[in-house]
Amino acid sequence: MKHHSRIALFFIGLLTIVVLVINLSAPINFSFNLPNPSTGTSHPVHYSYPGIPFINKFRDMSFHLGLDLQGGTSVTLRADMKGIPSDERDSALESAKTVIENRINLFGVSEPVVQTEMVNNDYRILVEIPGVTDVNQAVALVGKTAKLTFWEGSGTETASQAAQLATQSAMLDLKKGYPIGITSSVGPKAKETSLSGNDLKQAAVTFDPNSGQPQVQLTFTADGAKKFGDITSNNVGKVIAIALDQQVIEAPTVSQPILGGNAVITGSFTTQQANDLAIQLNAGALPVSLSVLQQQGIGATLGQSSLQASLVAGLLGFLVIIIFMIVLYGRLGVIASVALIIYALTVLSLFRLIPVTLTLAGVAGFILSVGIAVDANILIFERMKEELRRGRTLVTAIDLGFARAWPSIRDSNISSLITSSVLFYFGTSIIRGFAVTFALGIIISMFSAIFVTRTFLQVFYKK
Repeated sequence: MKHHSRIALFFIGLLTIVVLVINLSAPINFSFNLPNPSTGTSHPVHYSYPGIPFINKFRDMSFHLGLDLQGGTSVTLRADMKGIPSDERDSALESAKTVIENRINLFGVSEPVVQTEMVNNDYRILVEIPGVTDVNQAVALVGKTAKLTFWEGSGTETASQAAQLATQSAMLDLKKGYPIGITSSVGPKAKETSLSGNDLKQAAVTFDPNSGQPQVQLTFTADGAKKFGDITSNNVGKVIAIALDQQVIEAPTVSQPILGGNAVITGSFTTQQANDLAIQLNAGALPVSLSVLQQQGIGATLGQSSLQASLVAGLLGFLVIIIFMIVLYGRLGVIASVALIIYALTVLSLFRLIPVTLTLAGVAGFILSVGIAVDANILIFERMKEELRRGRTLVTAIDLGFARAWPSIRDSNISSLITSSVLFYFGTSIIRGFAVTFALGIIISMFSAIFVTRTFLQVFYKK
């Protein structure tokens, strides 16, 4: 048992070093106004920490703050419902909302605010994206139709025309494409094939092994793979145009049938353009056309002073909890406080690694989980006191205290996790943020109370 305890202690020490490095890797800038009671004035206090550039260079370890803490971009879109039956317009608007949410989440932005509304028979979607300051980038991401189509020519193109088309399309990007239709360069009778973005299983960004240029790898469904195989088999030596929203992005000449269900879209893509295209294709095409009514950058709704005041209050509350535990339980309180510090560092490092977008509701979920972590230690210590009052030895009291407190800790935490799951499944983006931070805190608190605190007691307190 003693050998196992020392191995566990070594693991805890290693974990503490890792989470410390993660939390110290990002730069920290903290300032607040310190009041002076004697003069009735206050003076600003500022602290700046540069972080660990070597680690932060490979992975941004900064906290991802939500719209209420750092601001972002607001875009209001109008849905064009022409040609859509009146009884299907509500469902079409909800489908468009779902596609936009998927695109934003795939883009790496979590907890967006996407709401639908109808004003004077005008269908609108309000999108608020935290942390995105480029308004034009946000509009291009959420409002692009992203309809992928494949076109084949009439078969009357000459070899020089096909080569010219392929050369031209190789220099095109998403913004400089040209329209494809009945009069396009693919052929005077170019027609759209049955293969479309609906037959797409996955789109991913890869890099050409020869040139190193970014490209988009397409993987089709079983039905789409059959369609793609038939199209390439019927067009060997001919041009197949790949178009996005009626603009050609590539027009290769088919050299042989492609039967594996995979295709590659190449061109003069930047990495960002290839990533945006993959996001749009994976999220799907919008069921209705959208136009931008209003776009603007928005500031943090709480304000910098409110955020700083909340951080100061949280730090003071954490310090008060540690003092309370030490005063009430003595040496046991010191051990519980060390375990609580390791718990907080571990949770904060997970927020950085996942990453979790922190809103005010998410911060509240984390603070609430700190209380649950303390509560678990109190249950264990009170059980230990009961065993000591019954005449048990210290070693036996520690073991029985953990064994008898565990069912209560387990059941209460499971019920809290169930509540978090319900909030995440049925809640909106802000409520989901609370549920995520709360659930992560609960899981780590169980690890902290049962594993970390118990190991410390077995190694130090029993001795």
